[in-house]
Amino acid sequence: METTRKRYSADFKAKVALEAIRADLTLAELGAKHGIHHTMIAAWKRQAIEGMASTFTGASELSRATGEAEIDKLHSKIGQLMVERDFLAKAFGR
Repeated sequence: METTRKRYSADFKAKVALEAIRADLTLAELGAKHGIHHTMIAAWKRQAIEGMASTFTGASELSRATGEAEIDKLHSKIGQLMVERDFLAKAFGR
C-alpha cells in the first residue's frame, strides 16, 4: 500500500502559523485541532517568523527588480534569435 503525503495550501499554513504565534493554544492543542503533528506547526511558525523580516527589508522589491532584469534579458535574446532566423531564411532562399 502506497501512502502519499498530504499537501497543505500556503493560506492554511499561514493561518495555522499565525495561531501558533498568537500562542492562545499550545502547539499540541493546535495539532489536535487541525489534525497536524505539532512539529510541523512549529516549523511553519519558525518559517513565518523568519519570513516576516523580508516583508520590511524590501526583499520583494529586489525580487521584482531581478525579475524585470530577467525579462529584459529574455526579450533581447528573443530579438537576437529572430534576427538570426530571418538571416538564415534569406540565406537558404526561403
